Amino acid sequence: MLCAMPGGHLRSSSAVSPAADKTWETVQSKTFTKWVNARLAEHELAPLNNICTDFSDGTALIHLLEIIGDASLGRFNHNPRMRIQKVENVNLALDFIRSRSINLTNIGAEDIVDSNPKLILGMIWIIILRFTIEDINEEGLSAMEGLLLWCQRKTAPYKDVNVQNFHYSWQDGLAFCALIHRHRPDLLDYHALDKRDYRGNTALAFDVAERYLGIPKLLDVEDICDTNKPDERSVMTYVAQYFHAFSSLSKAETAGRRLGKFADVMQSVFDMQHDYEARVAQLIAAVRAKQDEWRRTEFEPVYASARRQSDEFNAYKTGLKRTWTHEKIELDTLLGNIQTKRVTYNLAPFSPKAGLTPKDLEAAWSELAAAEVRHRKNINQYIRQSRDALQRRYGTEANGIQVVLNSISNSLALLGGELDDQLATVNGLIGKAKPLTAALRRLSELEKLCAEANIDEHDYTVYSVGDLEYDTEMTMKALEKKARFIENQSVVRNMTNLTPAQLEEFEATFRHFDRDSTNVLNDVEFRAALDSLGHSFSDDEFAALYDQLSCGSEYITFEVYIRFMVELTEDQTTPEQLLQSFRVIAADKEYVTENDLKISDLSAPSIAYLLRAMPRSPHADNGFDYLAYLRGVFQR
Repeated sequence: MLCAMPGGHLRSSSAVSPAADKTWETVQSKTFTKWVNARLAEHELAPLNNICTDFSDGTALIHLLEIIGDASLGRFNHNPRMRIQKVENVNLALDFIRSRSINLTNIGAEDIVDSNPKLILGMIWIIILRFTIEDINEEGLSAMEGLLLWCQRKTAPYKDVNVQNFHYSWQDGLAFCALIHRHRPDLLDYHALDKRDYRGNTALAFDVAERYLGIPKLLDVEDICDTNKPDERSVMTYVAQYFHAFSSLSKAETAGRRLGKFADVMQSVFDMQHDYEARVAQLIAAVRAKQDEWRRTEFEPVYASARRQSDEFNAYKTGLKRTWTHEKIELDTLLGNIQTKRVTYNLAPFSPKAGLTPKDLEAAWSELAAAEVRHRKNINQYIRQSRDALQRRYGTEANGIQVVLNSISNSLALLGGELDDQLATVNGLIGKAKPLTAALRRLSELEKLCAEANIDEHDYTVYSVGDLEYDTEMTMKALEKKARFIENQSVVRNMTNLTPAQLEEFEATFRHFDRDSTNVLNDVEFRAALDSLGHSFSDDEFAALYDQLSCGSEYITFEVYIRFMVELTEDQTTPEQLLQSFRVIAADKEYVTENDLKISDLSAPSIAYLLRAMPRSPHADNGFDYLAYLRGVFQR
């Protein structure tokens, strides 16, 4: 059966027996005796059976005070037999206690010699407070309140523990276990505890504390679990041992952390110093290697090479140089951090190895800046030289092309003599002009190089590629046209049966329809030329004629065209033949219709011409008077 205990704790009613319910005096006497024995044991002094009787001669009390006070009380009676000797010893002890500003109201030497239990327990409690509990300070609170606050803070994470005092709050043993688990979770598994086993939990805490933490068992399990209200002073005395044990542990841990922190700092400083020297060495080596590379550079008076060197230098300035600059700044900062850290821990300033000092780095950096100026100056010089050489090459090529063009133009202007001689001269000029194509290609490549070199204006010529290409094209066309003209004149010269006007008309017609200036006519161009001269043929007739004149090829030459036109003109149709042709088409009518013309296989342009030229017939609305047309044509 469970019953409620003060403070809200539950305990088993069967756990308490009347015989086990001891008075506070008995518990305090036992607890304080164990506390005193623990102190005496530190100096290998014999333990006491009961402080209420064993302090009567004052010797044990003096030994206790010398131990906890860490001071000698001077000479005293080690084996007092007389009451006066005992009183002297006790007075010596009490005077020492008072010298420590401890108030001993209503306690005299006789009370101790006469073994007054209440006064002796009160005195020991004052000693415990002064030398064990009073130095506990949490947020400026009194010893008792400070110890209580410490317990509350340490057990706060444990929901089954609620420390409100130094009696009821400890009866289930969980608070003791929580304190141990909070500081040394390796010693017990708090969460595996049976929260209803008060005696088991308390016994476990007492055993673990004594075995692993060096805390003597000042209390027995029954002093906590088998009493209506545990003695507050006894519990405080025992719990104070936990505070000091864990405080010592904390101090050791703090010392370890401090030493570890110092070791970490020293290792960090060493690593930073090593890192600084390694990175400085690497940076100086890289800077010097770059300068050696520039010294070995061989420049060519070619713009592309000089430009490539310039581009590489610019890339270096915006890439590698900035990386180095960032690294140098980082190294300066790192060195400053090293020195600051050493000052912080009162260490001597850091002195990098020879060759790796800030002065060495600055010297290397200054040498790099001077080398950059020299290298850029060399690059600019070769760029200027290569640009000038490029302009000279362009000017020489362009001027050479223009010289050839001028020579050809002059030769054409002075052309004279027999047609055969003129043709030979023109063909020679054509041969002379053909290499200009390759020369223009070379000039075009040079112009691209000039554009890449940002050369907009040329110092050695006024001729651009576009100008020379146009002049060359015009010159070639003029030569080809001149050659065809001479060839045509040679052909015309032998055509003696026609008047010059007729020959001129035929030649002009040929040139008009030779739109691509190839001196030949294809089938479409040839038929259009015939139609323009008034010679119409049916599709079949024209196809047969063209096949005959072209000899199966895709065009007819000027000579074939002229000979055909001469033959065609010499065989001109008479007015009588034309009249007979109109009568055939008109089916002997005095007029001809548009439909008559269409079915006669005339070409569309020929029909259109005749319909415009012939007057309307008075005999039919849709008829045309071919008789009046012929009279008008041949009368003129």
